[in-house]
Amino acid sequence: MTDERSAPAGARKKPEELRSARWFGPADLRSFGHRSRAMQMGYAPEEWAGRPVIAILNTWSDLQPCHAHFKTRVEDVKRGVLMAGGFPVELPALSLSESYLKPTSMLYRNMLAMEAEELLRAHPVDGVVLMGGCDKTTPALLLAATSMNIPAIFVPAGPMLRGNWHGKTLGSGSDSWKYWDELRAGKITEKDWLGVEGGIARSYGTCMTMGTASTMTAIAEAVGMVLPGGSSMLAADAGHIRLASESGRRIVEAVWEDLTPRKIQTFEAYENAIAVAMAMGCSTNAIIHLIAMARRAGHAIGLADFERFSRKVPVICNVRPTGDTYLMEDFFYAGGILALMNRMREHLHLGCMTISGRTLGENIEGAEVYNEDVIRTLDKPIYGEGSLAVLTGNLSPQGCVIKPAAMDQKFLKHSGPAMVFDDYPSLKKAVDDESWDITADHVLVLRNAGPQGGPGMPEWGMLPMPKKLLKEGHRDMLRISDARMSGTSYGACVLHVAPESFIGGPLALLRTGDIVSIDVDARSINMEVPEAELAARRAAWAKPETHYERGYGWVFTKHIQQADEGCDFDFLRTDFGAPVPEPSIY
Repeated sequence: MTDERSAPAGARKKPEELRSARWFGPADLRSFGHRSRAMQMGYAPEEWAGRPVIAILNTWSDLQPCHAHFKTRVEDVKRGVLMAGGFPVELPALSLSESYLKPTSMLYRNMLAMEAEELLRAHPVDGVVLMGGCDKTTPALLLAATSMNIPAIFVPAGPMLRGNWHGKTLGSGSDSWKYWDELRAGKITEKDWLGVEGGIARSYGTCMTMGTASTMTAIAEAVGMVLPGGSSMLAADAGHIRLASESGRRIVEAVWEDLTPRKIQTFEAYENAIAVAMAMGCSTNAIIHLIAMARRAGHAIGLADFERFSRKVPVICNVRPTGDTYLMEDFFYAGGILALMNRMREHLHLGCMTISGRTLGENIEGAEVYNEDVIRTLDKPIYGEGSLAVLTGNLSPQGCVIKPAAMDQKFLKHSGPAMVFDDYPSLKKAVDDESWDITADHVLVLRNAGPQGGPGMPEWGMLPMPKKLLKEGHRDMLRISDARMSGTSYGACVLHVAPESFIGGPLALLRTGDIVSIDVDARSINMEVPEAELAARRAAWAKPETHYERGYGWVFTKHIQQADEGCDFDFLRTDFGAPVPEPSIY
């Protein structure tokens, strides 16, 4: 059944050219079944015939506090789709709760990406609204949309309200670590700790620090997949409801315009994303996700691109944990992402197209800063280089990452003897031993925590400070691992060491007592061990036993790539094989 309605003026698609028309249009028995089942659900032909079918991938669940409002917000998206003449259909997708999912949500990022891609491919949909925000949902949904390449728009969950305890502003994650160390050092009481626990998360929404969630939604907007200003919108603000509805309206227009992710996600768009990430004081996780996303779009973005922007784009967003005072709520009131991008426009490709149908330059034109201390000028940054630095050397020949702006600056150049641990339980036991013979000059090392070793590369990289050192007044020391770190974390933590120790990377050869040296300015990291000794250790090294012998975990360990490659599955790479065809309908 078809409809003679014409598409909006200037559109390139006609109703009969819609992807969903393959399911609903033909006058055959199979399409009869599709239409009759739609009518079974109470829909009249006038509701879908000749209209774009818009999938809404909703990552709500009862164990996803960041997305608690998506249960109702999806109705606002549907309202927008209907207003624009589309036919909305909600498709629930895997919800990756950073708080609850174990051993780590990163183990399941690619699972959501695969699920979302196949949901879109297998169903009669013409465009999609992606509802996410909690750390791994943003990259997972965008990976799927990029590979599927039908018109897509991303609706960020938005940051939660800032926390409060005894009149003090609390930031999720960052103040958890801070007050946990204070409790272990005997500076606060158990009653105080319970007060922090109850006051740090006061509404639905993602972490309100510049953690991975806000980093990735800002990146989604910088690359062009979010409506202007959407990544800064607070979850509890009425504007978020309007954003949801507007996104529903806009995706219908994007379908008629055939504005697909590949047309938006150019190499220059990804350079914009890297520049914005550096200026925002981004999470270290940005590197892994951005590399995976860019490569799905066909662009060979790598660590060298991050290093290039790190040297020229300073941190101008004064938000914790890189900043020391403000949170995402303050950033929103100060003008948000549009104001920040307008302030750093000299580092951006302003002609890049966005899902709004306008260029990035048009989106940010006239955006003002309302608090000069929250969003600084380029000549008065809170840190003179970008948020992240990439280090290489004989300890990490494929590269690792550190967040210089959020650490004690005395460790930017440091040498010290290593204290090496092969698993987290052993490390945890040691750091609580107040008789441990350790100083702040030592280098804590955790290995077997990478993509395969973790498994799934857990956020263990902010290794806990030894209790003895906390009581001596120390709050930072050099720490190295092949793990990741929460974007809300801080400290002199070297992360993502590649190749990981579990597969025989050089970190597997390091021994307690070996001298480790880093020089952030020189971008180097080395263990001062003669090559002949390393060769002997390499010959004696034995690969640890695998974590999985069946199921998804087995697939993960067989196909996961290293951190410097984005931790995508090798078989999901754009260049792995021929493009997947549209499903057959017989």
